[in-house]
Amino acid sequence: MPRKSDTTGDLERAIDAVTASYDGPEEINNLESAAMPNKRAVIDAFNHLKPAIYLGYYSKRSLNRCNLRYALSEQLYPAYEYLSLQIGRAVTYEQRAGRCPGRGPNFAHEAALGLLNDLPRLRRLLNQDAVAAYQNDPAARSVEEVVFSYPAMEAITAHRIAHELYLMGVPIIPRIISEYAHSRTGIDINPGASIGERFFIDHGTGVVIGETSVIGDDVKIYQGVTLGALSTTRAPCDNAGNLVKRHPTIEDRVTLYAGATILGGETVIGADSVIGGNVWLTRSVPPGSKIFGRARE
Repeated sequence: MPRKSDTTGDLERAIDAVTASYDGPEEINNLESAAMPNKRAVIDAFNHLKPAIYLGYYSKRSLNRCNLRYALSEQLYPAYEYLSLQIGRAVTYEQRAGRCPGRGPNFAHEAALGLLNDLPRLRRLLNQDAVAAYQNDPAARSVEEVVFSYPAMEAITAHRIAHELYLMGVPIIPRIISEYAHSRTGIDINPGASIGERFFIDHGTGVVIGETSVIGDDVKIYQGVTLGALSTTRAPCDNAGNLVKRHPTIEDRVTLYAGATILGGETVIGADSVIGGNVWLTRSVPPGSKIFGRARE
């Protein structure tokens, strides 16, 4: 076993080597530029917003109308502080890198406050999502069980928050929130995806929903479904600077069974369609379609 003095010398040499590695031009160095957002602080913001949405599920005290506002303030004040600071840092960093123009000095405050003002609407949407999960999953015993334990509810909650920030033009922060949920649930929803009401993901593991996907109301998705692009080249923009649509549109009341892969920005799955397990689609199908893979002989 090496002596402690030898170990110290070895550690010092290792630290010297890592220090020297920052002398190169690598993109991950990021020493001279503006401070980037703090990932932990963004996650902390989300973890204050989530109890504010589902307060009765997370509170350690008995709640009533007398203490409800105080309990919400305990979550929303720190959520605002974390968010406004990290949004400001994200915008400053992006602007110094030549991106994210047109954000004024009050943008971070306005975006963070705008999200908090939108929470009542998001709560209504998420309530509908939880009820849809209960109604569509015979194994669910109650809405409470869905909120407490279903990974899809965490992923959808994160998405509805991240999507609002995305629509406001907040850089970096929405993706941190969505990837945090991805790492916890195995469900990958890009914050740019537009998702309608009463959205249900069953099981969830391996679901991928791309940035320009559009999903209607009352859509059900099972594990392993991919709503992807036909090309992996960098996303093009149109003359107005908007992203070209490269992911599919799923209309109302569509069911996508496990392992279905649907690709392409011009692909539309018509309302009331059912797409079977492991089906690969790169073309549109009309409303009411039933598409299943051929069984092996």
